[in-house]
Amino acid sequence: MNPFYLLLGAAMLVLVIADLLWTTLWVDGGAGPLSSRLSNGVWRLLRRVGERHSRLLSLAGPLILTLTLATWVGLIWFGWTFVFAGGENALIDTRDGGPVDWTSRLYYVAYTMFTDGNGDFTPNGSVWQMASSFTTASGMLFVTLGVSYVLAVLGAVAEKRAFANSVTGLGLESEEFIRSAWNGEDFHNIDLMLDTISSNLNQLSEQHKSYPILHYYHSEGEDEASAMAVAVLAESTTIFDKGVPEEYGPNATLIESTQSSTQDYLQTLDNAFIEPAEQAPPPPDLDRLRQAGIPTVSDAEFAEALEDADDSRRKLLGAVEADAWYWPSRENR
Repeated sequence: MNPFYLLLGAAMLVLVIADLLWTTLWVDGGAGPLSSRLSNGVWRLLRRVGERHSRLLSLAGPLILTLTLATWVGLIWFGWTFVFAGGENALIDTRDGGPVDWTSRLYYVAYTMFTDGNGDFTPNGSVWQMASSFTTASGMLFVTLGVSYVLAVLGAVAEKRAFANSVTGLGLESEEFIRSAWNGEDFHNIDLMLDTISSNLNQLSEQHKSYPILHYYHSEGEDEASAMAVAVLAESTTIFDKGVPEEYGPNATLIESTQSSTQDYLQTLDNAFIEPAEQAPPPPDLDRLRQAGIPTVSDAEFAEALEDADDSRRKLLGAVEADAWYWPSRENR
């Protein structure tokens, strides 16, 4: 009996199973300690190597997802290998009766995890027979759970980009969004669309809570960048709420609902280690709206209202910069 190998293998199994269950099943828990650090480390490395908006950054999400799944499978594999190495004569070579080396243990655990075995090696005694059964169960259960997680993430990525398109289709900056919503008299025509976008943002927020890896799926096109889309939507609702007279704006309840959805989204940033920017982004340009015939409040009144949203706007800018994009304004495009 080698207690060191036995304890090392058991510790590896406990760690990887806890991380896997934490990441895939705990909706409000974010990613597990291993998965979150792996994701953050890979993203930071690619940010240093790749340029802004480069194709390399668009590979971050698939690469992180692949490495996460490989890490789970690998740690389960090596964990069980160390467990079997911890037992004296835990395995018997049925072919020639020779000693079982490390390669043989790796081979035995690999085929036991994914099949019922081929008979080249057999467990020695009831304890190791049970250990072999648990090896098979862990392989089938946790690998299947990991693959299901991958498929769910890919579906969420598609919905994330669809949300971004629904917002940026009206404008790649808040002033464009507002001008697109103006019907010449008021903004009431956008009520239904605002309700739909708010609902989609709620869904996106829940998906980010369940799958924090979504933060690392970088889009090559600005029209599919959800961080920019949320910023455009948040700035637009701020203009609706504080920048135009109430009688012209959309339904007040819808504005409040959209702002609440934005706050829910911002709460998911902690799971991806995204920090607020040091300073708030530049304010929307109300002069551009006035040139389009849209009634607005004074610049001084709007600037005072923006002070209350300073924290939220810094978080939005932090999310945009963390996604390797720029603040959606005319000056940055």
